[in-house]
Amino acid sequence: MSTYKVLDVNDDLPIRTQGDVHSGKVRSVYWLTPEDSARLIEEKSYGIPTDTPLAIMIISDRISAFDCIWQGENGLNGVPGKGIALNSVAAHWFKLFDEAGLAGNHIIDIPHPYIWIVRKAKPVMVEAIARQYITGSMWRDYSKGVRDFCGNQLAEGLVSNQKLDDVLITPSTKGIITGVAEVPEVDDVNITRKNIEDNLDVFNFKSLDDVTKYEKLLTEGFKLITDELAKLDQVFVDTKFEFGYVTETDGTEQLIYIDEVGTPDSSRIWDGPALRDGKVIENSKEGFRQLLINNVPDSDVLLNKDRMDERSELAKGYKLPVEVMMSVSDTYTGIASKIIGKEVVIPQDPRAEVIELLDKEYGLIVK
Repeated sequence: MSTYKVLDVNDDLPIRTQGDVHSGKVRSVYWLTPEDSARLIEEKSYGIPTDTPLAIMIISDRISAFDCIWQGENGLNGVPGKGIALNSVAAHWFKLFDEAGLAGNHIIDIPHPYIWIVRKAKPVMVEAIARQYITGSMWRDYSKGVRDFCGNQLAEGLVSNQKLDDVLITPSTKGIITGVAEVPEVDDVNITRKNIEDNLDVFNFKSLDDVTKYEKLLTEGFKLITDELAKLDQVFVDTKFEFGYVTETDGTEQLIYIDEVGTPDSSRIWDGPALRDGKVIENSKEGFRQLLINNVPDSDVLLNKDRMDERSELAKGYKLPVEVMMSVSDTYTGIASKIIGKEVVIPQDPRAEVIELLDKEYGLIVK
């Protein structure tokens, strides 16, 4: 049995907020009151407009796959160290993006490995996806005869896990887009650049130039991570970035990176030596997805979007062995340690640490 406590519930911390806590699959967002936001911007010299709304973003150790949260036996309802691994890897890439002069991001402070303090951004309603290999859902579609991917035409005769001649940009919708005839009104559907160009307002873009800019920031960020991972003999396969607009102190609106970048949750990362031997070893969540596909009673439940109700029921009742959760922990903390260049240290009780820090150093805990 693991001796670690995981932060599996992260939306019930006693943080003073304005409005409800927004809880995603992995992170929960606590929007601060205008008073607390202004106080911290001044106290901590954050260098952004004092009327900028701030949020405390708490990452959890939950693991999601196929749009469901999965749990372990013996109450280990998360993966030890996963939250720290994701936060530290994304922060590492954001720092390198800054140094390379690409674009800023929404993080303004990282007081603890489980905490980001972020500034409010107006999100672009596009999941910016870049692919360097044909694998996963793209390969599944290709093997069924699909050759057009978001307006990119692929050649005949490609094989699974083959490297593509160019990095492909294959955007999809972030949230449900309404009122665009060619785009179905469901979350996460593939779109083309032309769909975006013809509907700038719907996708929250300010200009055509910014569509070009997001593609530039996506490809340049993708190349930077690819080159850095290559130094570690790891292969950057594909990834998802997200973007949004913020207002700077001089009043200008800037397109920045938001969410996370280059993490084992939002990207596929393969082991270089294994790939040269013709094997794929996943140093990302894809390994967990494959594990689920191979172990659940009926893998079609996971792969067929029409069986979502069955999938949700399966995930609620399915408990993964502790050793499986710990092996996933090893994958996350192992690749994170490689990327950031030092060992990821897992706290014994992340929840208690987070509350104490936000109380003593930020004055945000409700007594």
